[in-house]
Amino acid sequence: MSQAVDRAAARFYEGFWGILTRWFIVPAEPPSLPVHEGEKMDSFRPSPGFLRYMKFKFWVVLTLIDVLIIVPWLILTIFKPLVGLVLAPIVLAIAFVPDIFAYLAIHLRYDTTWYVMTERSMRIRRGIWIINEITITFENIQNVTIKQGPLQRFFGISDIRVQTAGGGSGGHGHQHGAEAGFSHEGILEGIANAITIRDLILNRLKKSKSAGLGDEEHHRIIGSGWLAEHVAVLSEIRGLIRKLR
Repeated sequence: MSQAVDRAAARFYEGFWGILTRWFIVPAEPPSLPVHEGEKMDSFRPSPGFLRYMKFKFWVVLTLIDVLIIVPWLILTIFKPLVGLVLAPIVLAIAFVPDIFAYLAIHLRYDTTWYVMTERSMRIRRGIWIINEITITFENIQNVTIKQGPLQRFFGISDIRVQTAGGGSGGHGHQHGAEAGFSHEGILEGIANAITIRDLILNRLKKSKSAGLGDEEHHRIIGSGWLAEHVAVLSEIRGLIRKLR
């Protein structure tokens, strides 16, 4: 019975998803990033365990809400059958119609979440009504952490938090998207191989930090008493000279 319900729900969702992608022009493909010739770009979604994780939380909350709605109605029906019968359509609609939209919202959140990485940067996309994208350059990353709660551990997933220069929670929560204001944190939710992805980000961070003037020239200038600000100005001047040639 449960499998039949899941199959029916899946077919319904596929049709619903198709309608939404046409109405709201939701990109079916992952976002892209500029790459050099021969440079590799990887794109991936959260782990399927993340979908199961969200569904589990959904069913727990759903059960509690439905119990709070249906139990009083059943008690009322026992003592006043006529009133309970009249209220039955309204109670059932209040209890179950929002569940359908919540179920669809979970799948939409999963299917519209993309993570894209190149050698120099990464991009996070979420949303269907409003599509939010945040792009993070590896050379600006200050900290990479992994967060995993007990329930996430059960489903084999973790969140990777990437903080850039000037970042930090500031105690006001986190927003996804560059247009969110002054958020300096990107969150990769529902990652199964979080340690591998974290190490990959850190390795590319090291490569980005060492790129530019060249390691030997960079260390020689710094060692001779020049400040990092001087090196940045020299690099900018060199770039302008190349453009004038």
